[in-house]
Amino acid sequence: MALTTSTMLPLGTKAPNFNLPDQQGYHWSLADFSDDKALLVMFICNHCPYVVHLKSALAKFAREYSDKSLGIIAISANDAETYPADSPQNMALEVERYGYVFPYVYDQSQEVAKSYDAACTPDFFLFDQDRKLVYRGQFDGSRPGNDVPVTGEDLRRAVNQVLAGEAVSEEQIPSMGCNIKWRED
Repeated sequence: MALTTSTMLPLGTKAPNFNLPDQQGYHWSLADFSDDKALLVMFICNHCPYVVHLKSALAKFAREYSDKSLGIIAISANDAETYPADSPQNMALEVERYGYVFPYVYDQSQEVAKSYDAACTPDFFLFDQDRKLVYRGQFDGSRPGNDVPVTGEDLRRAVNQVLAGEAVSEEQIPSMGCNIKWRED
């Protein structure tokens, strides 16, 4: 496990489009979230200890915001051949196990992860209604083994500000976790 931090994509960056399948074969794109005031794009996976540490909290967070005009999508871009725990079949099990109410899609080509300059799992990107990046940082200060409770306070604060039409502070702490498992071409 190589510890990696978010690249901190520049604020104001327009959300790159995507067209990625979920476990039922539906292809999700930015257009599917056009009615939402904000969009949270999360790069996660099944096996990273930093994501495992947050899974239940991510599921709870998504349920809390499910009726608040926040679109949420999770993307796994890990090479499933080298890391079979991150296969689409295992992603489907994760959706069921944790009760995810957001689409969990697979970026097999890894092109979407590259377009977002995603570096780690978890990596969070919050876009406003114009789909401009307003937050790219940590869920909260909790990490496996640091005894800080998982609250989602950093991301929650940013989401609440966007939904209220307020500016999000530019002082943001990078997310950290396992590096994305890039395919060797």
